[in-house]
Amino acid sequence: MNGNGAPLLELVGIGKSYPGSDGLSPTSVLRGLNLLVNAGESVAIVGPSGSGKSTLLNIIGTLDRPDSGRVVLDGNDLAGLTDDALAQVRSREIGFVFQLHHLLPQCTVLENVLLPTLTGATSRTRTEPAEARARRLLHRVGLSDRLTNRPGQLSGGERQRTAVVRALINEPKLLLADEPTGALDGSNADNLAALLLELNREEGVALLTITHAQDLAEQMGCTYELRDGNLRRRNDSR
Repeated sequence: MNGNGAPLLELVGIGKSYPGSDGLSPTSVLRGLNLLVNAGESVAIVGPSGSGKSTLLNIIGTLDRPDSGRVVLDGNDLAGLTDDALAQVRSREIGFVFQLHHLLPQCTVLENVLLPTLTGATSRTRTEPAEARARRLLHRVGLSDRLTNRPGQLSGGERQRTAVVRALINEPKLLLADEPTGALDGSNADNLAALLLELNREEGVALLTITHAQDLAEQMGCTYELRDGNLRRRNDSR
């Protein structure tokens, strides 16, 4: 739990619809959805394709707004914030890991990791200089000998590990991972799953992952299934 005893992330009555195929009748994707995530917790969300998992992740990550309901992050209700204020929250409080790494090909590993720090929206409680943190985390994930390499010189697993470090560089409270192992082979997928959970514990960052990989979901502290616009909690994974 965070300092005030409240959940780190609270979703209350989240609703989201999109125009239907006829352009008139809306298609409801999320229907009064609720979720609580505590500080340091690891959570998986699974569900069939088209169930709204990416929509939900975008709402949690402040990349999209719900039609109804509230998103509360670390005690702050995000509903009334401007787009600029939401961008600050995104930079300071949330890290993103996607299925594709989205590294800049012209930049080195170290430069890619440090890019989020250039906005100035660093953690309010930064514990170490950005470059020192980048070097420490890159060493932690086995990339200390790759600092000056560019993405084209890395394996798929190395690129995704670089993306994980980039997501953690600003010391976020919440790490969102969208199919993080989806583009990796079995061995690299297993290694990345283990790494995410280790960093979840070591960094104290809450981890919420969207995944089709049942083996990854089973390693999270708890798993929810998104179906018919709502979340249903499965038995605790461990």
